[in-house]
Amino acid sequence: MTFFAPFCVPFMVGAAVMLLALAAKYAWWFYGLPRADKLRFVRGLPTRRTLEAVGEVIGESLLHRRIFRVNPLLGYMHMSLAFGWFLLIVAGWVETAAYLGLRYVPLQGHVFFRYFSIGMEHKPVFDFIMDLLLLLVLSGVALAWGKRVWSRAMGMRRTTRHVMGDRIALSALWFIFPLRLAAESLTCALYGGGGFLTGTIGSLLAGHADVQVLRALFLPAWWGYSLALGIFFVALPFSRYMHIFTEIPLIFLRRYGIRSSEKEGAYDHFQIEACSRCGICIDPCQLQSELGIDDVQSVYFLRDRRHGMLRQAVANNCLMCGRCEQRCPVGIELNTLRLNSRDRMRNTPDERRFDYFRGLDRSSGTGRVGYFAGCMTLLTPRTLRAMERIFAAAGEQVWWADRDGGVCCGRPLKLSGETDSARKMADYNTALFRRHGITTLVTSCPICLKVFREEYRLEGIEVLHHSQYILRLLREGRLAVEGGGERYTYHDPCELGRGSGIYDEPRAVVAALGELLEPEQTREHALCCGSSVANTAISDAQQLELARSVTGCLEATGATAIVTACPLCKKALGRGASLPVADLSEVVAAHIRAGHTFSDNS
Repeated sequence: MTFFAPFCVPFMVGAAVMLLALAAKYAWWFYGLPRADKLRFVRGLPTRRTLEAVGEVIGESLLHRRIFRVNPLLGYMHMSLAFGWFLLIVAGWVETAAYLGLRYVPLQGHVFFRYFSIGMEHKPVFDFIMDLLLLLVLSGVALAWGKRVWSRAMGMRRTTRHVMGDRIALSALWFIFPLRLAAESLTCALYGGGGFLTGTIGSLLAGHADVQVLRALFLPAWWGYSLALGIFFVALPFSRYMHIFTEIPLIFLRRYGIRSSEKEGAYDHFQIEACSRCGICIDPCQLQSELGIDDVQSVYFLRDRRHGMLRQAVANNCLMCGRCEQRCPVGIELNTLRLNSRDRMRNTPDERRFDYFRGLDRSSGTGRVGYFAGCMTLLTPRTLRAMERIFAAAGEQVWWADRDGGVCCGRPLKLSGETDSARKMADYNTALFRRHGITTLVTSCPICLKVFREEYRLEGIEVLHHSQYILRLLREGRLAVEGGGERYTYHDPCELGRGSGIYDEPRAVVAALGELLEPEQTREHALCCGSSVANTAISDAQQLELARSVTGCLEATGATAIVTACPLCKKALGRGASLPVADLSEVVAAHIRAGHTFSDNS
């Protein structure tokens, strides 16, 4: 048995092109990794992280558990296509071995085994298994067709728009398995065999169609199946379907501790081309749902960056609130990729503008606890005054980093793409903190908190958001408050919640002051206030429209006041709300027990 027929050629050529393209891409990307990342890869191989990566590949690349959690029907569609096709391949190899023993069989021999096994004695158990798996994959194909026609039935308001390479690959993929069903059913009609699916269709064809017609369709059906496979394989490395293979090395590299950074790098390619363009990131985007902006979402940003057609209008028009990143089933670092794209596309101003840093120190006070207000807190003085009262009531000696003005934490500048300039600010502030000997740094701004924790080198200095610090004071008995009958709803700031994982502490503080009512979209699903410093593209009117949509959800709880824990969110929500909006520190300060002042001797 030669395991070759002319119709195999399209499949063989397509498979060869795909494998060569994949090998070339992966080799080039891995070669471009920094030496430190290559060492992480080598050192990670003999560890348990490799086994964890294998488990994640099974759970996510094949079973798509994250998609199942977001959308069960969409998860089934992806699972039936990925896991079903994988099982078809595995079962096909086992079937070949069962028929022929452990002899060498070329790739096309496994793929087209139903054709090459004509005349062999059929094994009903394999006929049944292969038909069952084919039906599983076909059900996924049917759902994929339905998703294109009626996305809302699949739980999605919108689906993605594709470039030409995606359309070619998608069209080929849609026909691979129907054509396989046709080819195998015709084979069963002419030569017998088959399971409950192909055998039944074959019997119907044999009973109702002329044998000459069946013979005339027999080889064209196998040619069609091979052509569909060949076209799909050739298009795959240059289309969205590159994700099928790329997600696997991405999982391993991520398990070994490799990450994207503020500068574009080789690892970014693994992330960008692991995007399946499933479209799950579209619906959470408030720019799309509230403002009708539908061409800047992460799926389009990644598509445009991959194909070298990224524009600033797309790169910069993002709230970077993290709602899409939280939903991404592949776990792509969407915000980091946005940042390093902006870094590459930025306009670099004169760096001499930072010369005023030299010798600048506007700090005041002394203490082991330092307080960094940040730009937005200085623009919301009620928050600053509330923190002054809280510190005084707790008897805390405080070093004030910027009460009288100072240097920005640098994150707004970094979000605009000026990462090098932001680093200068970080270096200045780090030196300032070290010089004054603080051991705890408190800030009211989640934007500052995130950059202090992730970008600054503050080893030995505990960094706390003021919600965490206030809760600590309450639990230690250093701050006494009186609860009331107020009904509060709490808004999770993006950088505090999704960005820093701080959800419980603000709620614990609010619960000590009154009744806490949760909005419909809360915690990791909370809405962005709309005034993100990461977006300079939308207008003030559009920011206000976003704020009103958020406050509408918060006011629907029946609360008497809205509490947030971010000065920027407070200003944004205050513009769109009919209820009072206050920072957490303000509410705490208003409820401090009369006459309470803590001291070590009390």
